[in-house]
Amino acid sequence: MANVLGSNEIKNMLDRGDLIVTPLLDLNRQIGRASLDVRLGQDFVLFRKGQIPVMDVKRAFDNTAWVDYYDHIRTDYGQPFILHPGQFVLSSTLEFLRLPRNVMAYVIGRSSWGRAGLVIATATFVDPGFQGVITLELVNEGEVPLSLYPGTRIAQLVFHRLDGEVQAYKGKYAFDTKATASKAYEDEEVLRLTRREN
Repeated sequence: MANVLGSNEIKNMLDRGDLIVTPLLDLNRQIGRASLDVRLGQDFVLFRKGQIPVMDVKRAFDNTAWVDYYDHIRTDYGQPFILHPGQFVLSSTLEFLRLPRNVMAYVIGRSSWGRAGLVIATATFVDPGFQGVITLELVNEGEVPLSLYPGTRIAQLVFHRLDGEVQAYKGKYAFDTKATASKAYEDEEVLRLTRREN
C-alpha cells in the first residue's frame, strides 16, 4: 500500500537529494501539509482549429503527422497566455523533477484555479523514477477568458511512497523539458494494429 507523504518527509527527500525539484523558488510558499505546489511553465501547445479533420493515430504514419497540427507558443514572464472558454491547451510545470524509484506522484489542480473555471486534466499519475517537466492539460470550463501567467502556482503534487523500488520510468515522455503533445500513435497496440492492416 502506498503512503501519502507529509511536508516533513517531502522536505527531507529534497534535503537528501532523493527528490529533485528545480527551480524551487520558494519552498515555504510551495509546500503544503501533504503536497508541493508547482508553477506554470512558459511553453504552450495548442491545436490549429479547423486544420485537422480527425485525430486518428494511424495518420501519424502518413504525411500528415499529428505534430503538423500543433502551434507552439512561448510566453515571457509577466505576460499572460489567454485561455478562452472551452479552449484546450498543453503547458508544463516550470519545475524539472526527478522522483525516487520508490515514490510516485499525482498532479492535482489547485482549488483557487479550479474555482475560476480552470481544469487541469493532466495524466495525473507520475511514475516512480520519472525525470522531466510534467505536461499539463489545461481546459477553461468557465464563462470568461483566463489570463495564465508563467511562474504562478498552478497545480500541486501529492507524493506516495511505494512498498519497494521499481524500475525507473523510461517511457516516451521521459526527460521532457517542455510541454509535449500526445504520442499515442507510438503505443505498442497502435503499432501492432497498424502493421496488421498494411
